Amino acid sequence: MVTKSQTVRKKSSTLPALNGEQSLNRYLSEIRKFPILTAEQEYMLAKRYQEHEDPEAAAQLVSSHLRLVAKIAMGYRGYGLPVADLISEGNVGLMQGVKKFEPDRGFRLATYAMWWIKASMQEFILRSWSLVKMGTTAAQKKLFFNLRRMKKQLEAYEDSDLSPEDVTKIATDLGVPEQEVINMNRRMMMGGDGSLNTQMRGGEEGSGEWQDWLTDDRPLQDETVAEAEESQMRMAMLAEAMGSLNERERHILTERRLTEKPQTLEELSQAYDVSRERIRQIEVRAFEKLQKAMQRIAGERLLPGMA
Repeated sequence: MVTKSQTVRKKSSTLPALNGEQSLNRYLSEIRKFPILTAEQEYMLAKRYQEHEDPEAAAQLVSSHLRLVAKIAMGYRGYGLPVADLISEGNVGLMQGVKKFEPDRGFRLATYAMWWIKASMQEFILRSWSLVKMGTTAAQKKLFFNLRRMKKQLEAYEDSDLSPEDVTKIATDLGVPEQEVINMNRRMMMGGDGSLNTQMRGGEEGSGEWQDWLTDDRPLQDETVAEAEESQMRMAMLAEAMGSLNERERHILTERRLTEKPQTLEELSQAYDVSRERIRQIEVRAFEKLQKAMQRIAGERLLPGMA
């Protein structure tokens, strides 16, 4: 009997070949030829695979989302690893997402598969950066994958040490010790980045630089849909998680963190006839309860079997 896992592995043979950076030019050209599925087409294919383990249905689902994998891989190119390897790892994550996708939940495949794609790429990056001892805490992983972005926001030089003020800002925002920020920054400086001006030749559409392939004039429909649905999903999860709070906690948290013009501790303390410190304690407790509820709901809705 052919299992669903075996079926997913079989369909990989239908994908365009990706053998190192030299063939990436050709690969990017080939995956643009696969059509974007409508919601109805995607649902019918997903049901065929779910109910009949149809390898052709799985192959169509995978091929229609290869551009999404490539786009996500470009976002991780700053870690000094071959983009082709990142795409290959992301394709594995995409296949896992297809295998576990449940179309009756009401979301598009791109919304669900994006989590698997990113998880596969991030695990590959962590395994490859042997000089960075990662994987021990969620905070360290968060630091690793957010440090470059935060340095750019702070307009810090990419290849130099951070100023004490920037170290404090990053450590506070990410909830990690300042020394970890300093150590991680130095390790990542040693890793180096690939140049976006590297010349690519031999493709079907001529030569060019890496950066010429990072954008597509046509809108990436699956990513647009995924981002919109992910936003809707987060809003639905937030609404459900808010149900774990009592009325006072919900009101205080909403007025302090979920409105455009938050109320002050003084204003709320007067409304509830308690001290400002008491309002602050309720806000902190409510926020912690909300975070736990969101994590629980995310585990149940998005990544079944990964907890």
